[in-house]
Amino acid sequence: MGRVEYWNDEDAPQANSLVPACGTVTVDDQGRILLQRRRDTGQWALPMGKMEIGETPSQCAVRETQEESGILVEPFGLLGVYSDPDHIVAYTDGEVRQEYEVMLLARPVSGVPGANDEASDARWFAPEDLKDLDIHPTQWRQLNDYLTGRYPHVD
Repeated sequence: MGRVEYWNDEDAPQANSLVPACGTVTVDDQGRILLQRRRDTGQWALPMGKMEIGETPSQCAVRETQEESGILVEPFGLLGVYSDPDHIVAYTDGEVRQEYEVMLLARPVSGVPGANDEASDARWFAPEDLKDLDIHPTQWRQLNDYLTGRYPHVD
């Protein structure tokens, strides 16, 4: 399913759903950050996804991170809650979503990052290497909150 992401764009369509999503900023013992390359947009992103009924935010974040990167993680803190009405994601099936993202801080437990059904690649990046990547501005907001220590962030 294709998607187009908007942020502070007056031409963005009106949202018709609000979907809770959870993800992680996972940092290894070398200070590198785990990112996955989305198959639908080609952009690098933090692992996150839609919360399922019966899950806690932590369970969702752990599941999504493992599904999208191959890394099993252990959450240990809150980066923030991000729900900006000007951040809209339009899908080809007609859903137009306002995201509600709970982002947790996590450390890796096991696994090796790699490609999967949702990500064409997953790998660790040193903070100084992030600037060379195609990363959506809303993801940069979350990364910058982590890198500058401005958390927990609550919209």
